[in-house]
Amino acid sequence: MKRILITGGAGFIGSHLSKRLLDEGNDVICLDNFFTGSKDNIRELLQNDHFELVRHDVTKEYFAEVDEIYNLACPASPPHYQYNAIKTIKTSILGMINMLGLAKRCKARILQASTSEVYGDPMVHPQKEEYWGNVNPIGIRSCYDEGKRCAETLMMDYHRQNNVDIRIIRIFNTYGPNMHPNDGRVVSNFIVQALQNKDITIYGDGSQTRSFCYVDDLVEGMIRMMNNKEGFIGPVNLGNPSERTILEFAQLIIKLTNSNSKIINKPLPKDDPARRRPDISLAKEKLDWKPKTDIEEGLLKTIEYFEKKLELNR
Repeated sequence: MKRILITGGAGFIGSHLSKRLLDEGNDVICLDNFFTGSKDNIRELLQNDHFELVRHDVTKEYFAEVDEIYNLACPASPPHYQYNAIKTIKTSILGMINMLGLAKRCKARILQASTSEVYGDPMVHPQKEEYWGNVNPIGIRSCYDEGKRCAETLMMDYHRQNNVDIRIIRIFNTYGPNMHPNDGRVVSNFIVQALQNKDITIYGDGSQTRSFCYVDDLVEGMIRMMNNKEGFIGPVNLGNPSERTILEFAQLIIKLTNSNSKIINKPLPKDDPARRRPDISLAKEKLDWKPKTDIEEGLLKTIEYFEKKLELNR
């Protein structure tokens, strides 16, 4: 049994990771300030004696004795991370410093949930880990993009200078149950609009592409990365290399929800990436990992979750 700390543990991905690690027989400390996380995501876990919930902001120091740290704390959707840009970049940088300090003291292994946003609006396609990215350092997305890039720098410097045992993953678009209905992301936006037969909003002409990975597949990749004993520290891309246009994705969701929604277009937000697809060759080689969930299968599970969520909110 390991004692594992998950920052952002009540969030979308963190809640799934918490459940999986508990099912494997670990003690889990869930740290969350509930800015975007929700107690509803982890309510069923509160009855488990091996699960501990702590309301805490990672920009402040936290002390515990742990074996592993998964650092997921940070709002990840544009409306949420742009709501308080200074707070967002503080979460990435100060939170990273605090968690690395904890890892150093405890001699714990720490995994940083970085992001495909470190590649910005990429000039290379698909994106490989050695690509340094094309990021606007002064744009409206910079608080998130540059915060995550700096967090990776801190991870590497603590590893080189202090021998902290690190792992870095770069998460591409992920979807599944426990997504926030109003988080502004493509999947949640489209499903909620379709279930309510409202117009589905596409920014730009819908030709921009994304690659969507189901959350269970991502969690499997995260755990494999944390547990790998080959000395591989990353960074490594975790995502689904199956690429679709936003327009194709909207049409698929209309079909799966049997919706009467119409598609409307609005201006493209500034610095929105035109193409996004991971090269997962490294994950296949080092972790023997690739996504297994078919897009329609994953979407149907996600649609079912949102149907229940919207019903409860009526």
